[in-house]
Amino acid sequence: CLTCVHSFFQGCFVFKPSSKKRKTRSLGETCNITWIYVLLEVLQEELNKKILDSLLDFAKKCSTTRQHCDWASKMRANEIPTAALVLGVNVPDHDMTFQSLFDLLKHSVTPHVVSVQAKECGVLKHLLKRVLEGLMDVAVDDDDEEEMEQNPRSVHCSLSTLSDWYTAKTKVTATPGKKRNVQDEDEHHHHHQTPPVVIIFKDLEGFNPRVLQDFISICSRYIDRLPLMFIFGIATSPSTVQHMLPHSVSSLLCIELFQSLSCTQHLATVIDKLILTAQFPFKLNGKVMQVLISIFLYHDFSVRNFIKGLQVRIRRPSFVHMLQLNLCLSVFIEISSLCLFVEKQEAGEQVKLMTDDDHLKEACQKLIKDLRKYHKSYYPVLRCLHTLTSLLPRYPLGKQIRELHLICLEKNVWENEDYQSAMKLLKMLAKDELITSLRKCSEILSSAKSKKMKKAFTELDELLAKFKHLDGKLEKIKLVFVRSTLLEMNESRRSKKKSPFELLRNEVVEFIDGLVTCHLPPPESQTLYEVCYYSSSATVRRHLNATPRTSIQTALSSPCFYLQNESLKNEDGTVSNSAPDICIAYKLHLECGRLINLYDWLEAYATVVSAAEGQDPDCDTFGKVDDVKHARFIRSVSELEFLGFIKSTRQKTDHVARLTWGGC
Repeated sequence: CLTCVHSFFQGCFVFKPSSKKRKTRSLGETCNITWIYVLLEVLQEELNKKILDSLLDFAKKCSTTRQHCDWASKMRANEIPTAALVLGVNVPDHDMTFQSLFDLLKHSVTPHVVSVQAKECGVLKHLLKRVLEGLMDVAVDDDDEEEMEQNPRSVHCSLSTLSDWYTAKTKVTATPGKKRNVQDEDEHHHHHQTPPVVIIFKDLEGFNPRVLQDFISICSRYIDRLPLMFIFGIATSPSTVQHMLPHSVSSLLCIELFQSLSCTQHLATVIDKLILTAQFPFKLNGKVMQVLISIFLYHDFSVRNFIKGLQVRIRRPSFVHMLQLNLCLSVFIEISSLCLFVEKQEAGEQVKLMTDDDHLKEACQKLIKDLRKYHKSYYPVLRCLHTLTSLLPRYPLGKQIRELHLICLEKNVWENEDYQSAMKLLKMLAKDELITSLRKCSEILSSAKSKKMKKAFTELDELLAKFKHLDGKLEKIKLVFVRSTLLEMNESRRSKKKSPFELLRNEVVEFIDGLVTCHLPPPESQTLYEVCYYSSSATVRRHLNATPRTSIQTALSSPCFYLQNESLKNEDGTVSNSAPDICIAYKLHLECGRLINLYDWLEAYATVVSAAEGQDPDCDTFGKVDDVKHARFIRSVSELEFLGFIKSTRQKTDHVARLTWGGC
């Protein structure tokens, strides 16, 4: 379960002193990254459990119907049971889902499972070959007699071969010396000897429609001998099947639709259960979190790639690691939050912290413990606040908990106008909604391990008991006093006197406001917050949101930056004449206009190259174009065209058009 993995995950951050510091750090990084992906896999299994169980039930139902009933009476004899699995556009996450499905089918339904991808099956022959090799575990020939002679185990590439293999594989063989009655024989035959043959199409949209149509048509002719079952992995829409397959082919399939959770729901769960927990050691500040979420929403919707962003934080040297390696701690006095902490101390304490490494180490260890206590209180209160505000109209503090978390990371949330509006709305919340939300908050606080949270849980329970006591008082009012009670309530409204429920509701809101003020200050208010929080959003963006044009232009204009060759570096920013040919051609093309004369470009190139070769500028051959220079120039121009800097033009046959302008 996830709790067990979290507990084990905590054990991966113990660093022991070692003389081989670089090796120890590398091991820690590897361990951290590995366990992040372990947690992600556990979460994805939990999220996909419902849909995977439904798929297993569908596979078992189809197999049972085929075995125990008259298949032709249930559907046409050539219909193939097909599960259309809509996974969404987060394609990088699909591999994990299909691997879990593959393992579950093999373990629970049938040993005959194969998965195919569009890139491996461009034509029908390749698709058949991939299916047969995956199921039969033998080499499949391409109708080549010489290849069959060289490899006796190779088989012919056709479904008749697969049908014969399946018949031989599932043939019932009587056990010598043991008798079995007809019912047992029938049950044994049905449950153990006729498992379905499942073919998983991972990326249906990528397959050639014609190849898919031919394959389905061929398979339908063998359905009486082969208990085939298809699973279509769909990234876009269920209507994809109708667009790819004509009615004559789709009518050969008995399709049932399965819809997985959306990628945004998946991300919300990952953030909630993985990142917004005190056990998770890697924290992100607001800007970095927004960068990762933006890349997720506007690029590939991949939760797995979202987690890769955390690797930037993991690869940074750990402060706790350095403490345990007994390194000199004077360098850490440069940390901004630690500087502020030292400035607030008395003069004698300041001197000790600045001069005594051991004393500073003890102080840092205490501060790190305080930081952990802060997180143990921060997340339960954050969840309580989200539980209450998510009931309000228009979600003043965000519908998702990550939106509220981002507000808390930026500044004091209680100074936010939306927060103040939310508190006013909570004072008008209906009784049933308020009590239901408070009970959820009570459950959140009861599961927290912090002493402060246990105290808050006790106080909240007392408030809930007051609500219950208030209900008991109202029930005791006799019908005789209903009229007088109503008159009193009407009179109190006129005089703006609050009812007992309103007073208690205000007390609850003030209690929640006190928890927020005490436990939800931004992390930057905590000393040594730099230990956990990563703040370089530019680094994350550069690693995850690559700009290839910038990198290419940097390489062409400053080759020394990538080649690490100081001789290629010039003071004035120009390219050295000893630079690679493509760099010289690129620099010369920047000096031209919209259309570039190839002959003029060639002559300028030959002049620069001649200078690089050390030729005398006064000699007759200087700057002349020979075959070697001509060939080098043609290659450079072809490479620039391939990179998209120039293109051929019909305006002038001896010219090329320039496509890029300005720098990055």
